[in-house]
Amino acid sequence: MFYLQESENDLSIDNDPVSFSKAINGDNSDKWLDAMKDELKSVAQNDVWDLVKFPEGCKRVGCKWVFKTKRESQGNIECYKAQLVAKGFTQKDGIDYKETFSPVSRKDSFRIIMTIVAHYDLELHQMDVKIAFLNKDLEEDVYMGQPVGFTREGKEHMVCKLKRSIYGLKQAS
Repeated sequence: MFYLQESENDLSIDNDPVSFSKAINGDNSDKWLDAMKDELKSVAQNDVWDLVKFPEGCKRVGCKWVFKTKRESQGNIECYKAQLVAKGFTQKDGIDYKETFSPVSRKDSFRIIMTIVAHYDLELHQMDVKIAFLNKDLEEDVYMGQPVGFTREGKEHMVCKLKRSIYGLKQAS
């Protein structure tokens, strides 16, 4: 019974689109389109890829859009977020990437920070680093298909040669 009441009030439950076509053809399509354009603007500003002819004998990694409605603590919609994600599950170890590394923090570190905040009556703010994964240069040659809905006219046969990592790649983190 308590679980049902809790889930009814869960602010994270949204009917976010699960595909590009659902985002464009559904409610708030203009907001989702703006979110996708904002994501591609960040990609362009950070020089994440070059559009090149697809080399023979290479493998192409697909990509997809992931959509999420962000809400503030009162439950009001704060923003619509679209993220371009590579389909890294198609990458092969030793061929498409050499190693993966993901820095993590321990629960003990979080508890220490929370203890210090409580003890000194400090304010703690959470922040979202919008382009956190777009900072690492890639050592391997990774070719990705152009994002659905944003294929360059006249250059449909070209692919994105990634210079920096994006979400979803095995070597991204």
